[in-house]
Amino acid sequence: MDFFATPVTFIIIALNVIFSFAGFSSQALISKGIGWPYRTRQNGEYYRFISSGFLHADWMHLLFNMFTFFFFGQNIELIFKQAGLGGSIAYIGLYVLGLIVSDLPSYFKHADDAKYRSLGASGAVSAVVFAAVIFNPWQSVYVYGAIKISALLFAVLYILYCVYMGKRAADNVNHDAHLWGALFGLAYTLVLIAVLRPQLFSIIFEMLKRPSLFGT
Repeated sequence: MDFFATPVTFIIIALNVIFSFAGFSSQALISKGIGWPYRTRQNGEYYRFISSGFLHADWMHLLFNMFTFFFFGQNIELIFKQAGLGGSIAYIGLYVLGLIVSDLPSYFKHADDAKYRSLGASGAVSAVVFAAVIFNPWQSVYVYGAIKISALLFAVLYILYCVYMGKRAADNVNHDAHLWGALFGLAYTLVLIAVLRPQLFSIIFEMLKRPSLFGT
């Protein structure tokens, strides 16, 4: 893809790679930037809502997030520009606010837990993915690279999975961030459309009338 067509996507990926790579070899950097609700509240370190989203636990964590973001992010950056939905500024807002909003539930839940920490761009990536679902609900999505389903079906299953796993709390994944990032992406994009280009709703509704369980 052309860098100049979707520069924000490439810059965000570059920042994630640079800061994550630095964090792999610097525990001090991780400690300074990781999502840490207890330290955030005690010391007013609210920058952690954003800094934690540019750090990752390992290469696999980074690769999965950035691979997903690369494909969906480019689409949304182009749509926001071409459809008159605020362009790059609105796209940056989706990503940055996605980081913040997705971390708020964990912040309130764990503000008194000095041991709880989280990191990664998953909340913002979820916001971007679910924004993309609005514009092409029946596009094909390959779960685990093999199971073909529609984007809208994926979105429903993803939300149910996040709710279920968030209640179980059986692993070290911040499912609450995934869930609230996804819901924020939907809400943010729908509000943009309603305010800036409400005529797009008729196009979206027409697409919804032609369902495809496995995508097109």
